[in-house]
Amino acid sequence: MNLSIIIVNYNVKEFLQNLLHSIEKASSGISKEIIIVDNASDDGSVELIREKFPDVKLIVNKKNLGFGKANNQALKIAKGDFMLMLNPDTLVSEDTFDKMIGFFNSNPEAGLAGCKILNPDGSLQLACRRSFPGPWTSFTKVTGLSRLFPKNKLFARYNLTYLDENKSYEVDAISGSFMMMRREVYEKVGGFDEQFFMYGEDLDLCYRIQKAGYKVFYVHSTQIIHYKGESTKRSSLDETRVFYNAMHLFVKKHLSSSFLVEVILRTAIGVRKIFAFFGKRKLAILSAIIDFLLFDLCLFVAEQIYISYSSWVGFNLRDYPIIYTIPALIHIITASLTRVYKRDTLSVLSNFLAIIISFVILTSITFFFKQFAYSRAVVLITYLLLSFSTTLWRFLIKLIFKVGLTIDNISRNRTLIIGTEQFAIQIANKIRQKRTEYHTVIGLVGKYHNDIGKNINSFEVVGSIENIKKVIDEYGITEVIFSSKDLEYSEMMAVVSDCRNEPVEFKISGSELEFIVGKTSVSMLDDIPLVEVQYNISSPLMRFIKRTFDIIAGMLVLLFIYPFIYFISKMNKKKTDFRSFILNVPLVVRGKKSFVGPKLDRSGKRIFMGRQGLTGFWYIDNDSNIDFEKLDFYYAKNQNIWLDLEILGRTLNKMWNKRD
Repeated sequence: MNLSIIIVNYNVKEFLQNLLHSIEKASSGISKEIIIVDNASDDGSVELIREKFPDVKLIVNKKNLGFGKANNQALKIAKGDFMLMLNPDTLVSEDTFDKMIGFFNSNPEAGLAGCKILNPDGSLQLACRRSFPGPWTSFTKVTGLSRLFPKNKLFARYNLTYLDENKSYEVDAISGSFMMMRREVYEKVGGFDEQFFMYGEDLDLCYRIQKAGYKVFYVHSTQIIHYKGESTKRSSLDETRVFYNAMHLFVKKHLSSSFLVEVILRTAIGVRKIFAFFGKRKLAILSAIIDFLLFDLCLFVAEQIYISYSSWVGFNLRDYPIIYTIPALIHIITASLTRVYKRDTLSVLSNFLAIIISFVILTSITFFFKQFAYSRAVVLITYLLLSFSTTLWRFLIKLIFKVGLTIDNISRNRTLIIGTEQFAIQIANKIRQKRTEYHTVIGLVGKYHNDIGKNINSFEVVGSIENIKKVIDEYGITEVIFSSKDLEYSEMMAVVSDCRNEPVEFKISGSELEFIVGKTSVSMLDDIPLVEVQYNISSPLMRFIKRTFDIIAGMLVLLFIYPFIYFISKMNKKKTDFRSFILNVPLVVRGKKSFVGPKLDRSGKRIFMGRQGLTGFWYIDNDSNIDFEKLDFYYAKNQNIWLDLEILGRTLNKMWNKRD
C-alpha cells in the first residue's frame, strides 16, 4: 500500500467532509487507506463518517486524548509505505499525494516532508517551514524583530521568511497540519511524544527525526489550504496556555543543556505569553486606563469648581497620592466586577451601573475615613462629570471605529458564487433566501470568458475565473463561495492564491448543499425556523431605550428645528427629503413612528415588529440588488441604539449630499 492518511478529528464535521471529498479526487491511481481518529466529537462527525464514508477506518475515543496520542493510535495500525498526518480542517490539491511521493522517491535522505500550506486568503501559512526555538530565534520572534525585518536572515530565522516560498529546501521543522513520513522513519523513531497534548509535538517529532539522521523538507511544488484553529474554536481549552506550556516542555526536553539557554528561552516564552494575554484584552485594558485617567480629571475639575463657588480651599497636598489613586481604583474594580471591560465591546449601560455602585461605595467609605471626607459635593460633581465623559468617549469610539456596530455586517457580505451549473444556482438561491445572515448575491463567475453576460435563473454571470480579481475590485466583493461540484480543488486553490492580497473571504460549499465552509465560520444553509429567532427590537430593554431616545431627540427637534422648517415649507412648497423627515417628527413624539425602523410593504402593512421608521436601511442603501424586506428583518433582529445612531448619521449625510 502506497499511503496511509491519518486524520484526528474534533468537532469539525463540515471541514472533514470537504477534506474527504478532496482526498478522493487526489488519490486516484494511489493505493491508500484513510484512518480517522475521532476525539469524542459531539457534532455528528462519527455518524457522518459511518454513513457517507464506510471505507474509512474509524477509531472512536470516548474522551479527547489530544493530537499526539490520537495520531499514535492510527500510526500503530497504518500499513502504508508513507504515512501522512493531516488536519481535518484542510483541503488537498489533486496533485498533492503524487507530488509528495515523487519527492520522497527522488530524495532518499528525506525522512519527513511538508508541502506549501496556504491560509484561506491565499497567503502562506508561516508555520509550514520554520526553525527550532533557539535563544536568538526566540528573542527575535518575541521582540518582533522577525516581523520588522522579514527578509533579513539574521532576524527572520523562526519563520524563514527570507527564503523563497516557491522553492523546496531542508528546514528544521514543518507544520503538524501536513506531515508525510516514511514507514522506516516511524519504525526507527516512533510517533509523537504523548507528553504534548496539543502544539509542540510536531516540533518534537521533527527534532527526533533529524537526531536519527534523516532530513526534514519543505516542498513547494504542491499546496493545500488550512483553515487554522477550527478544532480549538470548538473546544473549551485555553489555547494560549496550552501552546506556551508545550513550548516550555520542548525547551526542557531538548534545549536545556545550558542553564542560561533555558532561562533565556523560558523568559522569552513567558514574555510572549504576557503579550498574547494583553493582546487579546487590549480593548478592555485601554478602556480601564482611560476611565482611570478620566476619573482623576473629573475629580480635579470638581475640586476647582467647588473651590470657585465656596469657601473651601481644596484638598491637602499630603493627601493627594491617596485621593487621586484609591477612589479611581475603587471605580475601576467596580466596573470590572460589573463586566464593563470586555474583550471586544464597549458597554454604556454597564458603565452607568458601575458609576452608580462605585458612587455608593465611595460615599459609604468616607463615613469610616473622615480625614478624607472633605466634601460630598465634590464627589457628586465628580460622578456627574464622570457619567458624561465616560459615556462620551465610548459613544465617539463606537461611531468613529464602528466598535460593536452591527451595521458593518451588511457591507461585508457582498457575495460571488464561483460556478454556473445547477449546483451553483442552488447555492445562490439558498443564500438569497437566508434570513439569519445578510448576503447580497452579486452574481456568478464562470470558467470561461464567453459565459460573461449570461443570465442564469435570474443570476448574472459577471466575470470569469481569469478576471476574478477585477470583478472583486469592481463590485466590492467581500465573500467568494466556490461550488465544489463545478471546480477542481486545484482550480479553487489557484483562485485563492491569485487573490491573496484581496480583502475577501473564500468559502467552499458542502457537496450536499448543507453548509458552506469558510475561514471564520461554518454557515448552515437551511435557516432556523423564524419562531426561534430572537428579535432585539422586541426586547423590553431595547424598546425602552429606543422610545426614550425618540422622545428626547424628538422634543429637541420640535423645539429648535421644527418651527424653522415648518415656516420654510410654507413659504416654499418644494419637497426635500430633509423637510419631510423633520415635518414627520411629531409622529415620532406621539409614538406613531420611530426615527429609525422598517418600511411598510406595498400593501401598507408592517412585516416585522417595531414602528415604521422615518429612515432605515431602506433609505441609506442605494444598491439595486438589495432585498429591503430582508434588510428590515436584519434590522429587527439586530436593532440597538448604536445601530440607530449610525443609520441616522448616514441618513443626514445622504440628505446633505442631496440638498438643493
